Parts: sequence; C-alpha cells; structure tokens
Amino acid sequence: MNIQWYPGHMTKARRAMQEDIKLIDLIIELVDARVPLSSRNPDIDQLGKGKARLILLNKADMADERRSEAWMSWLKAQGFYVVKVNSRTGAGLKQINAAVQEACREKIERDRRRGILNRPVRAMVVGIPNVGKSTFINSFAGKACAKTGNKPGVTKGNQWIRLSRTLELLDTPGILWPRFEDQQVGLRLAFIGSINDEILQKEELAAELICFLMKSYPDALKARYGEAVREEAAPSGEPVSHPEELKRAYRVLEGIAEARGCLTKGNGRDTSKAASILLDDFRSGRLGRITLELPPEQGEEK
Repeated sequence: MNIQWYPGHMTKARRAMQEDIKLIDLIIELVDARVPLSSRNPDIDQLGKGKARLILLNKADMADERRSEAWMSWLKAQGFYVVKVNSRTGAGLKQINAAVQEACREKIERDRRRGILNRPVRAMVVGIPNVGKSTFINSFAGKACAKTGNKPGVTKGNQWIRLSRTLELLDTPGILWPRFEDQQVGLRLAFIGSINDEILQKEELAAELICFLMKSYPDALKARYGEAVREEAAPSGEPVSHPEELKRAYRVLEGIAEARGCLTKGNGRDTSKAASILLDDFRSGRLGRITLELPPEQGEEK
C-alpha cells in the first residue's frame, strides 16, 4: 500500500513557517504519543536549528504507558524537553510552563543581563495534521482561540495568541513533508488519521492495522469484537509471510463485520463498513492503549 499526501496549501504553510521562525524563541512540537517518531515532521529539525525545543506527547491517554515512558527517555536523550499531555482533558498541561521556562532559560537570562524584563517567550506550535494542535492551544489558553476538528487541515493560516505576560504562541497549520521514504511511516500516519481518508483504501488499511494488532495487541481485538474474531486474532506462534498475515487479517475483518452486524443487501459481510468501524475504534482509543512503534534502539518497529 503506497501512501503519499502533500496538498498544495502545505507548501505555502511551510514557506510561512520559514519566514516566522526568526520571530520565535521556542518550537513546541506536538506529536501523537502512539507514533512519536512517525508523527515528527523531519523538516522541523531543519527549520528550527538553533531554537529551543519542547516536544509534547499528545493523546498520551491512548498510548501504551510503558512505551510512552521509553519514548520520553529516548527523546530526552536526543536533547529535547518532553511532556506527556492529553489536550482534551488538560492532563499534563500544568507542567508546560515550567518546561518552557527551563527550555528558554538561556534566552531569559540573556534578556535580564541586557535589562530586558518581562519580555514574553514567543513559541511556535507545530505538528502534522490531526495531531491535536488546536485542541491543545484552546485547552492551554482556557478559551477557544483556534478552530478544531477530527480531520486534517482545519487550521489554514498562522495566528498569534497571547496567553500571558510570559508566553505568546504562534499557531501554524499542520504540515507533512513532500514524500514518505518509509511506507511504514505513511501507514502509521494513515492509522491515526493524519492522512486524508478519501485517498485511502480503507479495507487494505484496516487489514494492515489488524496485522500489527495480531502481533502486538491481540487481546485488544478479542476484547472489542468478541468470539467472532477470537480464533483468527490469536497469535499463530509461527513466522508467516505478509500475504498470509493479510489473509488472516481479512478474515478478522469479516469477523468484525459479523460482530457489528455489517451486512450487504445479499446478507454478505460488509468489510468496508467494518474497516471504518475498526479505524474509528482505534483512533478514538476504544481498542485500548496502543503504541504503534518503539524507540529506534528497542526493536524492529522503528
């Protein structure tokens, strides 16, 4: 499954970000805690050279807690300040101000030496589509400052938001990078909803997600969909080829259709509808706390 998505407005957004980067002291990058590496735009590292960096592991309530701790350690070892947050509930947001002050300590002390007092830290909020930037800003500010939505591309332009005397945020549109060299990255971004669903083959995407879940979280499928998927979702215990995995995955998809009453006019199983249900269940956290990749040195899920 080859996934590429880079609509024209992202080129414009990247140029605007490049212009604004000289105005800011700190880059606050939101990533999805379920795919902390795949949801990091590599262009940000290039654009943000020399700037303080804070990474927020958003949607941490949906991610495997043990793996999130491993990711925090790994990211800190790369030189980033890191905070786990849940923008919808506000969990972790109280830790951000302290992290901002620590990340910008040199800048704040430099200002003081120059006699510049109370100049706010100016932070650019960046992230790929649908990672939760606008929800984060609204929760952090305590009011609706940015448009939100459950699909990519809601924020269209840059917007300055003054939060306090010590911090100003620049909201930016979600941007990807022009080409996914690793198709596993494209798959993971499609799983979490950062790729426009209209360009995707949902049944194929759902089958790929099932392949991962059968290996890493088989109980999640059984707990959600019951006896209809129990036999197929159980780990085989033997190495099998990817085509064989996909065959099993499609049988699981048929089981999900049966469990959820997804039937066609001829009383067949509507696997297209079942695929939408599975993806929605994953994206909303109803399958449980799941992380799709490990830190690079910890396994093959890099």
